[in-house]
Amino acid sequence: MTVFAVAVFVIAYVLIASEKVHRVTVALGGAGVMVAAGVLDFEHAFHSEETGVDWEVIFLLLGMMIIVGVLRQTGIFEYVAISAVKKAGGRPYRVMVLLILITAGASALLDNVTTVLLIAPVTLLVCNRIGVNPVPFLLAEVFASNIGGTATLIGDPPNIIIAGRAGLSFNDFLVHLAPIVVVLVGALLLLCRFMFRKQFSYDPARAAEVMRLDEREAISDPRLLVKSGVVLLAVLVGFVVSATTGTAPATVALLGAGVLVLISGLEPRQYLADVEAPTLVFFVGLFIMVGALIEVGAIGQLAQWATEATGGDVQVATFLILGVSAALSAVVDNIPYVATMAPLVESLAGSTGNPDNVLWWSLALGADLGGNATIIGASANVVMLGIAEKNGYRITFWQFAKYGCLVTLVTVLLCVPYLYLRYFAFA
Repeated sequence: MTVFAVAVFVIAYVLIASEKVHRVTVALGGAGVMVAAGVLDFEHAFHSEETGVDWEVIFLLLGMMIIVGVLRQTGIFEYVAISAVKKAGGRPYRVMVLLILITAGASALLDNVTTVLLIAPVTLLVCNRIGVNPVPFLLAEVFASNIGGTATLIGDPPNIIIAGRAGLSFNDFLVHLAPIVVVLVGALLLLCRFMFRKQFSYDPARAAEVMRLDEREAISDPRLLVKSGVVLLAVLVGFVVSATTGTAPATVALLGAGVLVLISGLEPRQYLADVEAPTLVFFVGLFIMVGALIEVGAIGQLAQWATEATGGDVQVATFLILGVSAALSAVVDNIPYVATMAPLVESLAGSTGNPDNVLWWSLALGADLGGNATIIGASANVVMLGIAEKNGYRITFWQFAKYGCLVTLVTVLLCVPYLYLRYFAFA
């Protein structure tokens, strides 16, 4: 049964990586095969804390998607983007800097996929107005979304999986990952100045046109904006204090979504339009497949091999996880990768020690930052690619990788001294 479960998972993984079959189809098919073959029964697949679907992850994502769906109706994201461009005086590099900062910040507070969905269309409009190629801006934003999303529990889907498996709070991610993310965003700004230096031609006439835009016209519902802002702030505060109150982040997100829906007066079709049902279904199938590997002992065996490879040394394990995670997340989507690695890291932590949860931070940094290397490395990348193609801008796999691999290499290398100094040298 172990060989069968591993074979099904490997085939599913290859299909997801190749993108020849939609990942939702693969995840549901793989989960169905696991259950039908008796690797997992219904109880273990849907109700077991160890091998079943992590419903907290599902409902946390659902709650945040609904909140963002309501926020979209206010026009606040367009307002922020246009304001930033006007503050930059229409100069391309200044525009890029502000859009990177907005994207990184929004990705930490919302999630990187949603941020790309909201910022990319505005970027296309702005780039058209100032007469520059939008591709470098879209690439910079997706890199910023993956880096910024690393800072918090809700910013990047892999972090949600890690939090669920390791029992980490919103505050834990903020305290341990936000400092290095600030450094990485600064590094990205410098890299973009170098990588896209030929794309920053300034057209005074076009810039003047942008300056005539009135960002206030983007706000379509001021009253709803105030309501949404109050609820979103309450939700973020709820995330911060959840560790002390014992309230699950999913509960906070769902409560916030429920309150906002109640006071917004919107029709369900309006706020549910932003709910990524395929993403949620994909998670369900993925959790079941990974649960099957845990059930047959495959994950435990991998953990044993990993422990032997590190010699039980936590420093070796930390940097091995960082490097391997960055490399593998470049060639496969980082969501299934982290879902697979989480139980392995949990077992490895018990064998080598895990001071200040350093192994979990190493996994998060490697997977989140490695997702920048290729188009298929992170969900936000695929979303950005689709938006670009829909608007007539085709970004090839190798065009993305040319810049993405450099960004990944630099940011991952910057994490090495951070992890060493904070968790080992001055622990």
